[in-house]
This record gives sequence, structure tokens and C-alpha cells, in this order.
Amino acid sequence: MFAEKPTLAGERVTLVPVGPEHAEGLYELVTDPEVRRLTGSHAEFDRDTARQWYLTRGGRPERLDLAITAGDAYVGEIVLNELDPANLACNLRIALLGSRVFGKGYGTEAITLVLGHAFATTALHRISLDVHAFNDRARHVYKKVGFVEEGVRRDALLWDGEWHDSVTMSVLRTEWLPGSERLA
Repeated sequence: MFAEKPTLAGERVTLVPVGPEHAEGLYELVTDPEVRRLTGSHAEFDRDTARQWYLTRGGRPERLDLAITAGDAYVGEIVLNELDPANLACNLRIALLGSRVFGKGYGTEAITLVLGHAFATTALHRISLDVHAFNDRARHVYKKVGFVEEGVRRDALLWDGEWHDSVTMSVLRTEWLPGSERLA
């Protein structure tokens, strides 16, 4: 479903297929303490692992991994993965580089571009995600672009000795309205 890896351009960001040239940005992203907390990532990465990861994403037709760039700078990644072709569904994952790029509209635009592409060029009916309940900024953005909260997975993340809930959200093809006021 994602054999073609597009470049998607917006006003603030351009989404490009990930490659080894983005590995240093990925390494910075996955080692940033705040990004790790917001994504709940316990995984350890080194530079070589980041490079290998981005080297192998392009040939995977069951997923779409795109680098989020602003100008020529890597500012994050957005991914459609966990493809369920029988149910025309997949998962969305996004991570921005850190606090220096938060609040600039990069995430909102990247999600809007990916949803528009996915619903216009594939048969997908449902795109879902999970977000930690404490991540109010991300939950606001997801709602703004059309995701609906469906439920809560209680105590889904153990971080620094404390349990945190995870909120499941989705957007359906029938709800996706590109150009509506909520995207402004």
C-alpha cells in the first residue's frame, strides 16, 4: 500500500522519504530526554543503529517513513505503520526533534499532509494512534486535525517509576475534511 514513497510539500515543512542522510537527526531525536518521555521510548539507539534503521525503511511497502524537514533541516519524522490491509487501517506515529522545534506548526502540517496523502492515494479507511495522557500539546494537535478520542489504555506506560495512561485516537476516511476550519 505504501510502495511509493512521496515527497509532500507544505508551507512550513516538506516530508521526504527517510534515508541515511537523516540518521544524525534521528539519533538526536531518539536521545533527547523530553522526546523520549513524550513518546515513552525506552529503546536505546546509537548512531549506527539510527543509520541502519533509515537505510532499511525505503524498501518496506507496508509502511511509510518520512522525514519532516523545515528548509534543509531535519525536524522530525512521521510514519504510517502497523498496516492492517484486511481492515484498511494503519497506525500513525510522529516525533519532533525537541523543544526547539515545538510550537511552530510543523507537526500539525506534517500530520495534515500525511492524512491527505493517505486518504487520497490509498484505500485506507482508518488511521489510529496512541498518545500518552500527559501529552496535552500532542492531544490538542491530533484533535485539531480531526482525530477523535476513542478510549484509554490504563497504566500503559511506566516512566520514572510512575504509571501513565495512553489515549487511543483515530480518524476515519469519512471524517477527513481537508481544508476545513479545524486545520487553520
